[in-house]
Amino acid sequence: MIAVNDRLGRMVRQAQVRGRVPAISAALHRADRPLWTCAVGDTGNDTPLGPESVFRIGSVTKTFTSVLVMQCRDDGLLDLDDPIGRHLDLPAHGELTVRRLLSHTAGLQREPHGDVWDSLRAPGVDELLADLARVERVLPTGRRYHYSNLGMALLGELVGRLRGGTWAEVLAERVLVPLGLTATGPTPGGRAATGFLVDAYSDEAHPEPPTDFGAVAPAAQLWSTAPDMARWAAFLADPAALDPAGAVLAPATLDEMRWPLTTTDETLWAAGFGLGLILVPQPQRVLHVGHDGAMPGFLAAVYGRRGGDGTAGAMGCAVLGSSGTGVEVFDLPHQLLAAAAEHDPAEIEPWRPGRPAPEHLRGLLGRWWGEGFEYVFSWHDGALRARGADDPAGKPPAVFAPLPDRPDVFRTVAGREVGELLRLTRDDRGVVVRMHWATYRFTRCQETFDGYDFRTGS
Repeated sequence: MIAVNDRLGRMVRQAQVRGRVPAISAALHRADRPLWTCAVGDTGNDTPLGPESVFRIGSVTKTFTSVLVMQCRDDGLLDLDDPIGRHLDLPAHGELTVRRLLSHTAGLQREPHGDVWDSLRAPGVDELLADLARVERVLPTGRRYHYSNLGMALLGELVGRLRGGTWAEVLAERVLVPLGLTATGPTPGGRAATGFLVDAYSDEAHPEPPTDFGAVAPAAQLWSTAPDMARWAAFLADPAALDPAGAVLAPATLDEMRWPLTTTDETLWAAGFGLGLILVPQPQRVLHVGHDGAMPGFLAAVYGRRGGDGTAGAMGCAVLGSSGTGVEVFDLPHQLLAAAAEHDPAEIEPWRPGRPAPEHLRGLLGRWWGEGFEYVFSWHDGALRARGADDPAGKPPAVFAPLPDRPDVFRTVAGREVGELLRLTRDDRGVVVRMHWATYRFTRCQETFDGYDFRTGS
């Protein structure tokens, strides 16, 4: 493991040099190893650089706001397809839905009214809302992905109104404290690194001015440490490991947030966007989920890893940098996660015999045919499953759950045809002779749609 840590540390040092980043702090969280950290460079002030150094995380803030919105949905305070104007009194754009704003497909312009990046003066809440009448819908709703800090600011205000507090108060109470993210908050505290712009043609690094984002805080205000953000990334990827009781958010809700709703580039298809989360597919059916962030003088990338051989439970990585142009920060967490999974893979749990399939299902196990293709139905880990006979090894199976009041009917709860029913048909002896999955007929031998059996020729 020491050799692996040295490898990871070298990757951080290379990125710091190549990106000319005054300070980089990186952390890797996984359930089966101690927290790994690496800090390279200098804070640019009197505080020493280390894992406890605080950096601005910019738009990684949006992942926190998105979780708060989903908490409201799960608690029955809103529906994702509600127009936001149902809950906020807005002078314009109140018809935009919560779902569209979360997925950046509402078509709303990127920033609040005015030249906020010229003045570095963000509006207060009243001004932000009043100026909505002067804000453009730059694209038709649902046309395509268009990133909007303004949209996320509105969602933050929505959360505060529904919960009876400010966005920052709700965030601390409902996310930061329950998950133990003690170094994360809207202000930097005493151990903050200085953010710089590094000159393109010399080695000069000039400090960027401090900024407070006011009413746009839910989109970009937070500061944090690499260890806190690695833990947050692990939560986004594997919530059951860090929040087994679902106190912050149910694992099924994180599953919903991770489902891609749009692609961020219509030609590359290299990344998608779910409900507030960036989704970056990797080889071998691996997904990195999280967000990047940028603020004057700072870049951040925070991603958790799901799927694939070698991926440990609760695996998350954060890289925080004190340069507004050191884009090596954005690639580094993906590289670190892949290297850790390859060179220090999770232990392989041995297979152990389990309980047999229920007696009334044993007869249906084995090979079936549907639409001309062969499938294998099996019983593993206490559930009925199905796979295409020619499916690649890494493709997840379909998983079925019985309906409590209909013993021969199952709901597909994962994999192919999720949500659809599987119905069993038995003969007079109780033997399963036919099944219908999503209404398609499945038989023990290959048949045409009108029932021609190749074995009998009839």
